[in-house]
Amino acid sequence: MAKQQSFADKAKAKKKASGVQVKVIKAVKSSAGSYKFNEKFVKLDDISKVADIK
Repeated sequence: MAKQQSFADKAKAKKKASGVQVKVIKAVKSSAGSYKFNEKFVKLDDISKVADIK
């Protein structure tokens, strides 16, 4: 039997999610006076919305 679907057909069928993932790093000062860095990934629709991240 012939192969029904090639790898190229499978790759075309998968859609990439629109948007941008940005790594956000926040510095938090502890009561002892030292700093701790918290980092997380945030998904944005548009790169121009980076300034709106809290």
